Amino acid sequence: MGAFKPLLPFGDQTVIESCIANLRASEVDEIVVVVGHRADEVREHLKEANVRFAVNSDPESAMGVSIARGIEEVSDDAKALLIALVDHPAVQSETIKQVIEEWKNGAQLIQPEFKGRGGHPVLIDLKHRDELLYLDPQRGLRAFFGAHRNDVRLLPVDSPYVARDMDTWEDYQRLHLEVFGRPPKPI
Repeated sequence: MGAFKPLLPFGDQTVIESCIANLRASEVDEIVVVVGHRADEVREHLKEANVRFAVNSDPESAMGVSIARGIEEVSDDAKALLIALVDHPAVQSETIKQVIEEWKNGAQLIQPEFKGRGGHPVLIDLKHRDELLYLDPQRGLRAFFGAHRNDVRLLPVDSPYVARDMDTWEDYQRLHLEVFGRPPKPI
């Protein structure tokens, strides 16, 4: 992308603050932020956010490593895990609440989808905690969900943002314009 995604402006917040605000509005009890590249900047920026941090000392590693580092910091009494990505800052709390409600109704592995396209945040019942600590380094969550395909609940949602990544500068600008009706503030 050419910029540090978590700290890009997103409305009146940063991308990571938007993600955290959406999780908080969904009544998520515990938030663990996995940091790696520029970890000190993120920690400093979120020092008042009441989140816990996990460190992935190899930020170039596959996402499965970050998931494992995050799970190591999740409290033992947690029952489920939402894996929310920083490049999905427009996923609103209503959508996250739908995913959580599906878990409360008995689903153990939930992936939201918009018009047949899967996205994030995914929710995984923590009876799978040990498996998540040792995800296939190459295939990560895809391999995990594939191994449990019969248990996966694909949850249709009305939000296109579950399947919208911010991988390029153009993706970021388009998303900001779509969500806020204006381009992002210059950085």
